[in-house]
Parts: sequence; structure tokens; C-alpha cells
Amino acid sequence: MLYRRRSLSTPHGELETPVLFPVRNIGKRSSDNTPEYTDEIPDLSTAMVNARSIRQREPQWDRIQDGQTLRSEMGVPKSTIIFADSGGFDFRSEELDTTPEKSLETQQAIEADILGTVDVPLSRENRERENDRRAEENIQRALSASDSHNGDGLLFASVHGYDPETIQNGIRYLEKNGEFDGYALGSLVPIRTDYEKVTKLILAARRATDKHLHAYGLGGLVYQPLLLYCGVDSFDSSAFIRSAGNRNYLIPGFGGEELRNIDDLEYLPCACPVCKDRTLDDIRQDRDALVKHNLWALPLELRRFRYMVEAGEDIESYLDLRFRGNEVTARAYKLAKQQVRRLA
Repeated sequence: MLYRRRSLSTPHGELETPVLFPVRNIGKRSSDNTPEYTDEIPDLSTAMVNARSIRQREPQWDRIQDGQTLRSEMGVPKSTIIFADSGGFDFRSEELDTTPEKSLETQQAIEADILGTVDVPLSRENRERENDRRAEENIQRALSASDSHNGDGLLFASVHGYDPETIQNGIRYLEKNGEFDGYALGSLVPIRTDYEKVTKLILAARRATDKHLHAYGLGGLVYQPLLLYCGVDSFDSSAFIRSAGNRNYLIPGFGGEELRNIDDLEYLPCACPVCKDRTLDDIRQDRDALVKHNLWALPLELRRFRYMVEAGEDIESYLDLRFRGNEVTARAYKLAKQQVRRLA
């Protein structure tokens, strides 16, 4: 097993890893907003934000330039550790409208702790040549960011590729030619249903570097234990928001059932602080309550994995049970076991 616990020194304090960064949709339309969770979920003193969307919100950006902090805009403590990506996921359908230097300027203006380099995602629909071109350009943008980085915040190179060799070679090239505090794997969300492929890409990255490894967008219930087993140090997720938008209730636990439409539930199968004092009808009628329950479900998965490791339990037996009932993820885990045993 490649799971590991570490401490990452950031401008706003020590960050114990592995860790989840919940996506905070600053300035989005109300149906996408993240309800307040600060001080309600002790594990979540973190946030993932989109630097591009913050800069494009003129009233908000003007306030930040006038001295208002992003943390006060978000209503979170000063100690909250913020990971600001470049907004690269927006560029899957829009033209690239920023530069490595402009993105760094934005990320540092909002006092982000972790700065993800500018990236344009790959796509399953693209020809291989186009994806190869994008992967190479993302590496060059990361190197430009490295040249411009003044040391404020931790710089994570955003790396993309749909085959292990591209990932491994890209990270090794960046290690040799730039200065980075960690790496963040992108373009995984479009292929997230191909668990075996994602597992191979993650393990290729883990082979290439011992530095902090982040997986963009894969912090949901099913992926967390697989990523932890493969040595990923952090991940982010908006699954708690998206699921609630579809009226889906996340179910932490074992087997293949990750969620259920809340209208199909007969009772609440959870005793989290959101559910313990409410009826099923209450949560059906309160979107924010459903989002908060879903958010609670995510760190519970991480807590359970940590406990099993620290208690000295057989983690592979635990994962055999965890993935029981989902043939697709069970196959990916079997593949991971084979490769991890060679690496360990």
C-alpha cells in the first residue's frame, strides 16, 4: 500500500495530509453555491477555488484589489487553507484567455496557499494528436509559471495525459527543468468511469515523484479509498453540490451503492449532524441540508480509511469489503493491488 500521512507547510499553517478540498463556487448562480460549513465539519479547514472565475467577477475582484480578503468574502477563518486552480476546466469549451503570469498574479492576490498552474484539459473526443499537443503545452505553461513564481504559496504543476508514459515523462521533465512543490493530475473527470485507466495514470504519477500528489475532481466516495491506497495526498470534489442538484443523497459505507435519489429513500441511513435531528421530509425540502449531508459523507470516508490504517487493520481486506458489490471498481482495485505490491 502506498498510503502515507504527511504535513505540508503552507502560508496559512500546517496541512495534514491526505486531505479533501471541497470546491467553493464563489460567485456562481445560487443553485451552485456552497452553503456555509465552516466550524461545522472539523476536518474541512480547506477549500478549492477557481482563480479565473474570481477575477472575472468584477465587483468581487474590485473589492479584493481594494484590500478585502477572499477569506472574508467566503466567510471562513483566516487559517483556511486555499487551493486555487487556474480555472482550466472552463477551457474545455472556451478559448484560453489567461497566461501563467496572470494566473499567478490572481492566485497570489487572493492569498491562495496552493497555486495550480494554467492548464487546458484533454478530452476523450479529441484526436490523440490534439491531446498530445495540449499535454505538452500544459508542461510549457507550468515551466513558465515556475520561472515567474516568487515563492509566495506552493506551486503545483498541473499535468495531463491519457497514458502512463505521458504522465511519467511529463512529471520527470518538470522535476528536471522547473521548481515545483507538488503535482496535480488533471483531465481525470472526463474518464472517471474508466477506473482501471485512472488507476494506471495515478500510479504512473506516483512512480515519477515523491512530492505531493493531487488529483483534480476525484474526491467522491468511490474514488477516495482507491486514491488513498495508491498514495494520492489530496483531492478535491464538488460531488456534494452536484449530487444535491440531482436530488441525490450520498451514502457512505460499503459495497457499490454510492448514492440514492432522496425521493426514493424510506428513511435516513445516516446519523451525521445534519441528519440526526431532522426528518427525511425536512431534508427533501431543504437543498442546503442535502448539500451539507453530502459534504459530511466525504470526510467520513477519509476518516474511516485513516482509522483502519492506524488501528493496524488489514487494509486490503477492508478494501475488498469496501468495493464489494461494484464489479467495475473491484477490478480497478485488483489492478491497483497488483501494481502497488510491485512498487511497495
